[in-house]
Amino acid sequence: MAADHTSKIVGTVWGLLILNTLGSAGAKTIVPLPRSLIQMVTMGALVAAFALALAVNLRLRVRPSAFVFLLTLLLVPSVISSADLESGFGALFRCARLALFVGTLWLLSRWWDGSVTFVRHHIRMYFAVLGSVAAGALISPGAAMPDLYGGRLVGALWPLTPPQIGQYAAVIIGLAVLLLLGRRTDGAGAALVIVPALVLLALTHTRTATLGLLIGLALAIGSLILTSAAARRFFVWAVLCATVAAVGFGSALRAWFLRGQSQENFTSLTGRAKVWDALLAAPRTTSEYLFGAGLGDKSFGGLPIDNSWLAAYHEQGMTGVALVAAVILVLGGVALLRPPSLSRACAIFLISYCAIASYTEAGLGDASPYLLHLAVAASLLAAPAPASPPETPDVPRRPVPRWARTSEVT
Repeated sequence: MAADHTSKIVGTVWGLLILNTLGSAGAKTIVPLPRSLIQMVTMGALVAAFALALAVNLRLRVRPSAFVFLLTLLLVPSVISSADLESGFGALFRCARLALFVGTLWLLSRWWDGSVTFVRHHIRMYFAVLGSVAAGALISPGAAMPDLYGGRLVGALWPLTPPQIGQYAAVIIGLAVLLLLGRRTDGAGAALVIVPALVLLALTHTRTATLGLLIGLALAIGSLILTSAAARRFFVWAVLCATVAAVGFGSALRAWFLRGQSQENFTSLTGRAKVWDALLAAPRTTSEYLFGAGLGDKSFGGLPIDNSWLAAYHEQGMTGVALVAAVILVLGGVALLRPPSLSRACAIFLISYCAIASYTEAGLGDASPYLLHLAVAASLLAAPAPASPPETPDVPRRPVPRWARTSEVT
């Protein structure tokens, strides 16, 4: 009973971390929510997550983790660059948020044992988030697919952008498929997650999430082909279906992929390349080059950066870029060294998805869903904790008569 209670608390902590990373900027909701209220809820969720994790791990038992250690080191350039207040007091606030986020991951690392426990937490929580998106679309289709976003699906109950929804849908689709191949869930349970998530992903028209899902699943299933007959069958059917779709629905797929954009707009990645060129051309001092300009809202000149590497370079300098690269390389290297297994396949999917999405999405250098995806990968790659030997009950000793205590017989 105590173990089940602890597991529920850990799952609650994970859900609060996900709530914290949903963000406060996005589409207009059906019921207008003040941004200050949303920020209060998200920050309150992080504080509550840390408090609950501390309450369930009062002895501060943590597991060695190169992933969380690198995130801890990432705090150094963040604090150094934010201390001069060039980006305002908000930079120090974001540093405190990142510190609480990393501290909570340290406390949760005690339960990282290579199992799929955190995968299930991840799927449940993001499925609940997508449920709110679907509910908003049913209540008010006009608010859920506004003209401002080109008719793409947004969060009408909670301010979520199309890339966010696409990311959440793609991640739980990939994890659910892998759990099904690993026989950790049945077909009905997997379909309950995969089918609605696929519909929501299609309605968001999110290219990055779609490519991340396809490439990540290909790599993950490829790691299981030699040891899993189910993975081999799924791979063959996937190739056949992809071939038929490419031949029969090529024009429709191309139109969906282009989203009605011109060739120039598409090649400039919807204007992202112009922001990137301006950021790289901006003059920087030696301190800004090494440690960045301080944690901000991942924008430059009032426009979103939408690239994890350039966002880290802008806010945490080359030191931050090196640490973010080390996170990806360490997790990827450990995954490659592990023997084939379901846990390894799920980790490969999450790592590859985050690496692909980092090109057009920011978040690897700050508290974000991408760091939570990588945290799940780290939990999957952790070695199982050694089993503690069973305690033997104390057997009461019988009293020895006084006449028998002497070693000599007279």
